Amino acid sequence: MKLLETYILRRVGQMFLVALLPVLAIIWTTQVLQRINLVTDSGQSIGSFAKLATMILPSIIPVVLPFALVIAITQTLTTMNNDSELTVIDAAGARRSILIRPILLLAAVISVFSFFVDNIVEPRAKTVARQMIAETYADLLSSVIEEKTFRKIDEGLYVQISKRLAGRMLKGLFVADERDPAYELIYYAKEGAVDDTGTTLIMHDGEVHRKTPDGNVSVINFDSYSFDLSDMTENRGQATLKASDRDLWFLFNPDPNDKDFTIRPQSYRAELHRRLTDWILPVVFALFSLAIAGDARSHREARLHPMVSALAYAFAFRWAAFYAANQIDTDPEYIAVLYAIPIVSSIVSIIFLSMHKRLVMPSFIWERISASWRRMQERLLAATSRSGGGAAQ
Repeated sequence: MKLLETYILRRVGQMFLVALLPVLAIIWTTQVLQRINLVTDSGQSIGSFAKLATMILPSIIPVVLPFALVIAITQTLTTMNNDSELTVIDAAGARRSILIRPILLLAAVISVFSFFVDNIVEPRAKTVARQMIAETYADLLSSVIEEKTFRKIDEGLYVQISKRLAGRMLKGLFVADERDPAYELIYYAKEGAVDDTGTTLIMHDGEVHRKTPDGNVSVINFDSYSFDLSDMTENRGQATLKASDRDLWFLFNPDPNDKDFTIRPQSYRAELHRRLTDWILPVVFALFSLAIAGDARSHREARLHPMVSALAYAFAFRWAAFYAANQIDTDPEYIAVLYAIPIVSSIVSIIFLSMHKRLVMPSFIWERISASWRRMQERLLAATSRSGGGAAQ
């Protein structure tokens, strides 16, 4: 690799890491916070929560990589253009491949890494995460750990306890059962316990209120009452794997006896084609980023920042691919659309690069964005003026 190519590769690679790490950290943090209830609901240690948070990371990386690459390419090339480096390269008679080759090499490496994460690391991480969650809620007592707090343990079933003692003993039980539309049941008991198998809640010295849809309420006192939990506990501790949790080899040859596959076979087809197209996105994004920002331009030229145009194309491309992948569930014809999106985009970008033309945003979109940006600047300037005037008074 030539010295100039190494220089470009190093600059784009550094900017790629600068763009990737903060965005990845922000998205990862938001995903982790959505699962903080694993600790509050089940009393798991911070170590278990940290392990679960680590298992979430592989599902985020392939999504962020292409956008970070777009930012790195457009920002690096724009900076080189502002510093007249692109002009000097063109004036020296260097081929455009000197600029394109290192960037596409980096994009290819990122695509291979994305393929590895998306098809090998992520399915295993999701399987471990689902198994952790299933084992966490395997015991009913793990779902009701906060005293004097209502906890939903199943659809239409809520439990509250006043105090939990050693040996699975519970004090001050309240159970609201709304699972049967024909009536509602509310249980009160001074004490109770869950048996060793976790399938029965035994309540002592209490009463049950039975309310029908017409408003009639009947009250029955009991010395001992057994509440069946087998419907909720029989599947607890066993993770149900979905199409997104499977590796690529399973998607190519699904087990016909798999429970989830028999229910939703179309989701496995959609997931397979999504996996076969998503990993190539870094190369596709790199091509149209080069077509947008890869030539020398005058500083006096009024234009939208290349990063804005490139990110707009990237988001539109990603939305189209996501939409096509989702439609495969119901319409297999969208398989061709899903593959056509990256192919057509790559061909168009290559044509623009070979003809030394810029891939620009349509004028009507550019004008609207520019008008919105000017209005925002005017409002900020007016607000600053008002606050400054108020301070002077």
